[in-house]
Amino acid sequence: MSSRTKSKCLHCNDEYCCDPRNYGRQKYCPKPGCRQESKAASQQQWLSRPANQDYFRGTDNCERVRLWRLAHPGYWRHKRPEPESALQETLIPQSVGNEQVANSALSPALQDAWFTQPAMFVGLISVLTGHALQDDIVASARSFLTRGEDILRMVPGSLPFPCHENQAHPVPRTLAARPPPI
Repeated sequence: MSSRTKSKCLHCNDEYCCDPRNYGRQKYCPKPGCRQESKAASQQQWLSRPANQDYFRGTDNCERVRLWRLAHPGYWRHKRPEPESALQETLIPQSVGNEQVANSALSPALQDAWFTQPAMFVGLISVLTGHALQDDIVASARSFLTRGEDILRMVPGSLPFPCHENQAHPVPRTLAARPPPI
């Protein structure tokens, strides 16, 4: 293995270990300030050559740059990615007027639909459906609620928990025991 030789930085005058592959060319140490100085020195050296004096001037170079810009439209523009949307819907300001109160069961936010329910139900719906976004959980909760109302034959506007104790025709035990396997 080749040993590294020490050189003295032209900017900070500190000794540094020079890479053997760049021994004849490396004049600056790897510190950030010295690297900036190295870049400035190499640019100054490039501009001092007679062939590069008018590299950025003149009609020929203007035409070269114009053709390059036509071939690469929008190169100079920094395209920012669109901001990611939030999990909750944004509030839209509305004017106050004579409006009817909307049904709270149809509100889009999870907190509005389930603010009195324990977090266990939200977690259960999330596990059952595989959804983690609030909008998806609300949609699932609404479908569960509608299906439950259909099963219990609930009428909108009636009591949320009707009394089933005084049924005229109870369900036979054979039908109520278990659903058939799938």
